[in-house]
Amino acid sequence: MKNHTVIQKHRTWLVFGFVFGTCIAIGALLAVTRPVTAAPAPAPVDQVRGYAGSQSCNQCHENIHTEWMVTRHAQAFSAPIFQRDWTELGSQVSCLECHTTGFNPDTGKYAEEGVTCEACHGPFQPTHPEAPMPITPNADLCGNCHSSTTDEWRASVHGQQGIQCQACHNPHTQTPKANSVTELCTTCHQERGNSFTHSTHANAGLECSNCHMYTSPRTSDPILGLVPTGHTFSVGSDACIACHQDTVHTRDEIVKLSGEVAQIAAVDTLTLEQQVQTQQQQISDLKSQSTNRLYIGLVQGAIVGLLTGGAAAWVVSRGLRVVEVKEDD
Repeated sequence: MKNHTVIQKHRTWLVFGFVFGTCIAIGALLAVTRPVTAAPAPAPVDQVRGYAGSQSCNQCHENIHTEWMVTRHAQAFSAPIFQRDWTELGSQVSCLECHTTGFNPDTGKYAEEGVTCEACHGPFQPTHPEAPMPITPNADLCGNCHSSTTDEWRASVHGQQGIQCQACHNPHTQTPKANSVTELCTTCHQERGNSFTHSTHANAGLECSNCHMYTSPRTSDPILGLVPTGHTFSVGSDACIACHQDTVHTRDEIVKLSGEVAQIAAVDTLTLEQQVQTQQQQISDLKSQSTNRLYIGLVQGAIVGLLTGGAAAWVVSRGLRVVEVKEDD
């Protein structure tokens, strides 16, 4: 009887161990095979409007959030220059459409200061992070606030060819998508760097934007924050005069020089070689003519010198004879 009881206890522990081990194995298997999903975003800070706030994005997109924190978008509301101008304009609520996120013109309230993630991506979506936040990355989105820049871009070759803002700008850092502006431009315009004008400017340390995005220095504060940004990418006389004041004085002179350069560029190589040969022949002929004229001049000078010198000597000798005759008398 005692042995039977011991066997029953052993069986009980064996069954317990088997069931316990099986549960652990099943739990481990489920943990390994279960798809990993990001933690659900916190409830929106504004339940009515549906905005979650930039801090909620920081939980999953920490690197992007850190980059964005030091940008002008993040400081669009807190920047001292905006606060000064906004105060001078009487704190107009219309300014908040671009300097805050989730601005409601009917109530004058907004979800968050600055241009945050949801200013471009829209309010928080309940399906995120399983579904990406919607966004339309084109100039129309940027043009909602950057109207003057977008107007310039539309007039440029970039705009006409549909090269959008994000092709050059990192949307989160607002910096060029390269280590320098010139490096960014040469990803498409490789042939330009080989020209005389571009290469000499590059050797002087100038970037493409120094000429192609030049804007005259402002002598007064911008009106409603709108200023030229040089996004037409055209080089005007102002850009040249800013550095070459001693050699370029008028717009007409620049146009004239530009026309001459265009004419030179239109001439083919064979024509240029013929012109060079013709000019070299003309130079050789001029040298020969100069040498001949020199020799002829020397001969003519010698003849004139002999005649003039002989005549002068004869006159002097005659004068001396007259004096001698008078003295004898």
